Amino acid sequence: MNKKINAFLSRHNFPVSLNINDVVEAVLYDMDYELKNTGVHKGQEMIRTYMLPPEASLKNESVIVIDAGGTNFRSCLVSFDENGIPSISDMEKCAMPAVDRELSKKEFFDQIAFNLEHLKDKATKIGFCFSYSMTITSDGDCIVNSFSKGVKAPEVCGCKVGASLKEALLSHGWKKIDRISLINDTVAALLAGASLKNKGFAYSSYIGFILGTGMNLAYIQPSIKDILDKQIIVCESGNFNYLSLSDFDKAMDSKTTRPGYHLIEKQCSGAYLGPLALEVIQCAGREGLFSSAFAKELLDMKELSLIQLDSFLHAPAAFKSTNATEEDKCVLYQLYDAIKRAAV
Repeated sequence: MNKKINAFLSRHNFPVSLNINDVVEAVLYDMDYELKNTGVHKGQEMIRTYMLPPEASLKNESVIVIDAGGTNFRSCLVSFDENGIPSISDMEKCAMPAVDRELSKKEFFDQIAFNLEHLKDKATKIGFCFSYSMTITSDGDCIVNSFSKGVKAPEVCGCKVGASLKEALLSHGWKKIDRISLINDTVAALLAGASLKNKGFAYSSYIGFILGTGMNLAYIQPSIKDILDKQIIVCESGNFNYLSLSDFDKAMDSKTTRPGYHLIEKQCSGAYLGPLALEVIQCAGREGLFSSAFAKELLDMKELSLIQLDSFLHAPAAFKSTNATEEDKCVLYQLYDAIKRAAV
């Protein structure tokens, strides 16, 4: 059975094994190339943030905090006491705008304003974690380069997020907004780690790595003479594209919102593993790896979620299908198991 499955995967250029050191070297080369060739994005974008971790925390002040991720939109109030110790209140979570349908620029920011209604005028500063490809500007705002993770708001691309959100909030009756500062989730993770240095967790440097709905990395780049000062760099790692694509990856990519973009992200992050697995098992069904009855069941499937994939791998004996033979279940397990690239 293993030979049959390995032959099937190899026939479709799906790597059964991978030399991780070769991948690391390619990623590092791409990072260095992009840093020294600004504006020529062949892979990772290496976005400058013009910031470093702050030396001290805020004191006796509250800030509205927003997190726009791949699936959820979260917002809350973070209040710092006289010792700079933060506390969180007024937390709410809802769906990320423009995932269920395409929104115009105005609709997109109006929806965010609606989501923030419970925080109206509770602070004049807003920290916005915006987890998409963007160009950070020196004033702390950002310009959206592109969306991933299924967000459909093309009119927002090329716009300043902070300025557009401020306009929307004021039109919804907010009295005063002093500043909206934009970062993405990798920078937020890095800053969260760096904030613990006063508690004894002090290190020579810090990184922020996110692998969930999408994939990305931020780190502190030392200064490069005549090129850039020391600062946090957002790699946009999901754009790394020097890995070969299997037939399954190509088929899945062709059905995404932006074919040809965020290729390594599509190969291993959560938003895409379900659709990728569906391509694999339906191809296997067409090529005779399953019994005819179970193959028909698989080919009739319209979607496959990461939750279903994960549930089967954790408890294959609980899988219910009147058409699947024991051999079918074994083949399905091994195909699903081969897709666990993020664990390699």
